[in-house]
Amino acid sequence: MEKLVLIGFGTVGQGFLELLVQKKKFLKENFGLDYKLVAVCDSLKGSVLNNNGLDMEKVLKWVKAGKNLNNFPDGKNGLNALETIEKANGTVMFEATYTDIKKAEPATTHIKNALDKGMDVVTTNKGPIALYYKELSELAKRKKKILRFEGTVMAGTPVFSLLQNGMAGCEIKEIKGILNGTTNFILTKMEEGLSYEEALKIAQDLGYAEAVPDADVLGWDALAKVCILANVVFGARVKPDPKKLECIGITEIKKEDIFKAKEEGKRYKLIGKVWKEKGKVKVKVSPELLELSDPLSSVMGSTNALSFINDALNSVTIVGPGAGRKETGYAMLNDFILIHKNRR
Repeated sequence: MEKLVLIGFGTVGQGFLELLVQKKKFLKENFGLDYKLVAVCDSLKGSVLNNNGLDMEKVLKWVKAGKNLNNFPDGKNGLNALETIEKANGTVMFEATYTDIKKAEPATTHIKNALDKGMDVVTTNKGPIALYYKELSELAKRKKKILRFEGTVMAGTPVFSLLQNGMAGCEIKEIKGILNGTTNFILTKMEEGLSYEEALKIAQDLGYAEAVPDADVLGWDALAKVCILANVVFGARVKPDPKKLECIGITEIKKEDIFKAKEEGKRYKLIGKVWKEKGKVKVKVSPELLELSDPLSSVMGSTNALSFINDALNSVTIVGPGAGRKETGYAMLNDFILIHKNRR
C-alpha cells in the first residue's frame, strides 16, 4: 500500500488528486497500484495529516468549497510542510509548490527532507531540478530512493520517460523545441494579424500569461526548462541565469516581421536549444525563423514540442501540451506508476 504525501495543493496538486480518485480502480487492476492519501499541506490552503488515510474525495470537495484544510476533520491540522513530511508515514512525497527559479525554495528543502525521511519523491517544480539536480539525484541515490520530475518540462507530455525508455541506446546530440506555450500562442495570434500587444492581452485574458508576463515573453521559463534538459540529459551543471546565458524573448518581434517571414515561407518560433559543441554543453533560448518543412514550425497555439537529434533515429519530435491542471497532474501520476513498477 503506497502512502501519499502532497506538499502544495494548488492547481497541479488538485489535478493530480482528481486523477487518483478517478483512476483508483483502473490503477489497481492494471498496475496492482493501491494507495491512500495520508497528508496534504499547502501554505495557503492549510494542512491535514492522518497516517491511517484521508478521504480523497472529501479533501477535494473541502478545498473546492473554499474551506481551509486547517479546519478539516479526521486528522491533525495546522502543520507546516516540514512538520508534515516529518510526521507522515508516507512512501512517496509529491512536491507541487510554487516555482522559485532563483532560489528553488522551499521546494528543494522539502525534497531533501523527504528523501532523508525515506520517501521517494515526485516533483513538478522546475526550480530544484534546474538549480540542484546533481545534488538531489546524488542524495536520492545515497538513500536508495527515486526522484522523478516528468512534469518540469512539457507537463504531462513524456519527455524523460521517452528518453529513458523509448529512446534508450540513442546518443542524444541536440534537443531543441518550443517549451513555452504562452509565447507560441502569442506568435500564432500575431500570424493571424494581431499586434504583439493585442496577442499578449488575449493570452492574459485566457490565463496563459500573467499580469507581469516577463517569465514567458522574455524567455526565462523556456531557459529554465532548457537548463533542466542540459543537466539531466547531458550531465551539465548550468543554472538558468538569463544574464549569463543567451536568452532572448519575443518582445521585439513585430507584426511586420511575422508577415515578412510568411511571405518567405518561414515562421518565427521561440526555440530553446541544448547541444554539445567541442565537448561543452551549450544552451540557448531565442526566436528562430524556421522553414515550414521543419516539424516544429507547424506547432501552433499553446502547444509545446521537442525534437531530439540523435545518432540512431536521426530526429524524433514529440508534440503535446506543455501546461495545464490535468496535464501536469498526469505527469505526477506517470511518475508515480513508474516508481511503483520499479519496486516490483
